[in-house]
Amino acid sequence: MRSDQRYSIFTLIGGAVRAHRHWKPAWRNPQPKTHYDVVIIGGGGHGLATAYYLAKNHGIHNVAVVERNWIGGGNSGRNTAVVRSNYLRDISIQFFDKSLQLYEGLSRELNYNIMLSQRSEVDVLLTTVSMRNMRRRALNMNRLGIEFQMLTPDQVRERIPILAPMENCRLPILGGSIQERAGIARHDAIVWGYARGADSYGVDIIQNAEVTAIRRGNDGAVAEIETSRGRIKANKIAIATGNENAAVASLVDLRLPLRCYNLQAFVSEPIKPVLDVVVNCPDLGVYLSHSDKGELVIGGATDAQQISFRKGGKFPMLEDTISGLLELFPSFRRLKLMRQWGGALEFAQDGSPIVSLTDVKGFYVSAGWWGGFKAIPAGGMTFAHLIARDEPHQLAAGYGMERFSTLNYLLEGGTTVPTD
Repeated sequence: MRSDQRYSIFTLIGGAVRAHRHWKPAWRNPQPKTHYDVVIIGGGGHGLATAYYLAKNHGIHNVAVVERNWIGGGNSGRNTAVVRSNYLRDISIQFFDKSLQLYEGLSRELNYNIMLSQRSEVDVLLTTVSMRNMRRRALNMNRLGIEFQMLTPDQVRERIPILAPMENCRLPILGGSIQERAGIARHDAIVWGYARGADSYGVDIIQNAEVTAIRRGNDGAVAEIETSRGRIKANKIAIATGNENAAVASLVDLRLPLRCYNLQAFVSEPIKPVLDVVVNCPDLGVYLSHSDKGELVIGGATDAQQISFRKGGKFPMLEDTISGLLELFPSFRRLKLMRQWGGALEFAQDGSPIVSLTDVKGFYVSAGWWGGFKAIPAGGMTFAHLIARDEPHQLAAGYGMERFSTLNYLLEGGTTVPTD
């Protein structure tokens, strides 16, 4: 039986009175059924959000989310949790701003605190090229009615007082930009909230079930998957497996235009609050925010020298990121790094995601989410629409795979694009 409990101050008090011994599981751990209308391979944020919106928006409840490990154990569980919509292309701006709007109401909708903190993102710009590119982005966003402002050097320092003194800077701060609605959210709360929400609609979340084969019927359409927990028949199969999308798609002889690169992040020891915004410096390849636990969460550029599926880190990228960090904030020299992690991020060749039908009947792909945490709500909503109706949602109409065969690329300068 799925959980129907609602969280509130009163249930928390009641739980405390009962020594927290009577909480129901947030979601079930069911045995796989033999047949589903839709099977979603991948139990991260995008897969679970897709299942939730399939049930909520389209009334499709006979759905299974199949995950080879535990839900949220992939890239959803190891990212820097920034949410923003300051992109360049019209489609990207509108898509990611819709995702940000969904984030703003998600705690109430899911009855689960996602710990959204809209503390603003400030871009610190050190070169005329970055100033020009960010001004171009601001003009296009403002044209679409979305707030994004340029800042003078003095305004940047007013928002980030602990920046290095001007006389100590190798490159002077020429200006900046700010999106007030940007911020951070709790990454695992997003996964757990969507899992709980999907389960409440009857979706089966099947963990520890690795997919080893996808079989097709006589008409060429997908028919069933083979997993470590048995065979499961399905009318439709969708994949949202992060850096494993290309490998899973190969099970139906489908080749995806994707590459993977290693990306690292770092966490410092806890300190008293010193930053109340997310800071990004594209010229130095570093960004950071101050977590609610007091740690600095630090990210850098990708290791774009070679395609990689590695989960660990590399010292040269650590050195480059920390060098950039200390150039902006020399006062952080005394901090100790508490931990670091790495992951393989998937990248489509034009820097934009793929939300698409495929040439294999009944097989759907959500892939190429370079920095896909911020896209989870809109990504799940538009992917669910595509699966349910076999036509793209208007927000994701430009994200089909046909753009690669027609050379109609959607080059996006608002994301982190590795270079060859």
